[in-house]
Amino acid sequence: MNQNAIVLAQLGCGYWGPNLLRNFSALPNCRVKYVVDSSSERRSYVEKNFPGTRAVESWDFAFGDSEVQGVVIATPAGSHYKLAKEALLAGKHVFVEKPLATQVTEVDELDRLAEARSLTVMAGHTFVYNAAVRYVKKLIDSGELGEVRYIYSQRLNLGRIRSDIDALWNFAPHDISIIQYWLGDPEPLSVTRNGMDYMQAGIDDVVFMSLVYPGKVMANIHVSWLDPQKVRKMIVVGSKKMVVYDDVAEDKIAIYDKGIDKKAVLGENMDYDKPQTMQFNYRSGDILLPQVKFIEPLRTEAEHFVDCVINKRVPLTGIAHARNVVAILERAQRTSLVGQSL
Repeated sequence: MNQNAIVLAQLGCGYWGPNLLRNFSALPNCRVKYVVDSSSERRSYVEKNFPGTRAVESWDFAFGDSEVQGVVIATPAGSHYKLAKEALLAGKHVFVEKPLATQVTEVDELDRLAEARSLTVMAGHTFVYNAAVRYVKKLIDSGELGEVRYIYSQRLNLGRIRSDIDALWNFAPHDISIIQYWLGDPEPLSVTRNGMDYMQAGIDDVVFMSLVYPGKVMANIHVSWLDPQKVRKMIVVGSKKMVVYDDVAEDKIAIYDKGIDKKAVLGENMDYDKPQTMQFNYRSGDILLPQVKFIEPLRTEAEHFVDCVINKRVPLTGIAHARNVVAILERAQRTSLVGQSL
């Protein structure tokens, strides 16, 4: 173990927590001193599988220990803001699973606390650290796809139904984060949602969300935990090429050299591009399946957080990125097209 390793405490070791604990514990410049969980079963799991980490019931141990420099929060979404605030007040750097908070005002408060104490806050938007997602980002930024026209995503599954948050807040932060990353974190011109609660009153099981960005770029997000198939797919349609990112397929990226181009047609008066004479070329070229080297995104994410703390860097999914994601979710909540429990 590196003597200069950053010392962390993790709050929560339930559904996603073990993955975070495994990755942070594997870093040579990091030591997870505590895991806090109210479940004796989860504490036993930690003690059995991570003997160098102490499993405790109360977060007072973590916040009161001066050796602990940072806190990893992997608890239900509704508790993120409160625990992150307490960690910052205790002088700890903070890594929070998505979403960072459930209101923009809460994100802004965390920002003020972190800024005043020169502390790092990073949200766990894992897909930004996915090699395939980053490959698509390079395609967009290089201009290979041409002008981005629209993006649509599907994140569907049968089950795991939540009671603390709806399908939008559970799934859509991933897709919103990816789209914002691809487009350079712009503010959407409009955000609308259409959802319905079938299993539990007031908790939407399926949601369709639409966003419009500057430059006539549209995005549509479909999330559901009532779907017969597991789908994790995003498609970017550009003016030159199109790309499919399928997270559950063997070939994560497929680039289609397809599109439709305007074709100038000579008019009766020897002029071109008159609306009444407009014709189109339909292109159908090759399909490229690039090899993308897989590195576990959580490992990259954990390394990035530790690096940002040690070297005082601004995280890629820091306050600014996390705030944009929460702001979009909050706008979607306010502009629901269909009332719940109809």
